[in-house]
Amino acid sequence: MEKESIFGHNFKLSGTTFTLFLLLLVLTPSAIAWTGEIKGRVVCDVCGDSSIGPEDHVLQGAEVAVLCITKSGEVVNYQAFTDSKGVYTVAETMSESERWDACLARPISSFHERCNHLGDGSSGVKFTYKRPSGYSYTLKPFVYQFANTPMYC
Repeated sequence: MEKESIFGHNFKLSGTTFTLFLLLLVLTPSAIAWTGEIKGRVVCDVCGDSSIGPEDHVLQGAEVAVLCITKSGEVVNYQAFTDSKGVYTVAETMSESERWDACLARPISSFHERCNHLGDGSSGVKFTYKRPSGYSYTLKPFVYQFANTPMYC
């Protein structure tokens, strides 16, 4: 039996045990953490003119679904609701090997009494997630409209 000194402590290890310990240490894969974030806004285009004007406003409480496929092929589904500024955020920390590869974000519902019809081009967006860890992917706003355009428009 040999005496090995590790960090000032003496351990009695056989040469084979010490070699196996070092081999295990070298061959153990290290999981590097990766954090991704997806965010966007949901707005009400009151006049339905496809331009943001003073009559338009953000929608608080609107629901957005985000579906992502990871590098390993796992499908993960997220549900988010907008805050008082109309912003939704989905974020997760996972291992680098399990990070998001491609995602689909789509609006689910607006709980606004009148502004609850999905505008043209707001059915959803597919994208490849290539951002490094810690960076956010910001999507274009999802737009809802009134069923009937108000007279003042």
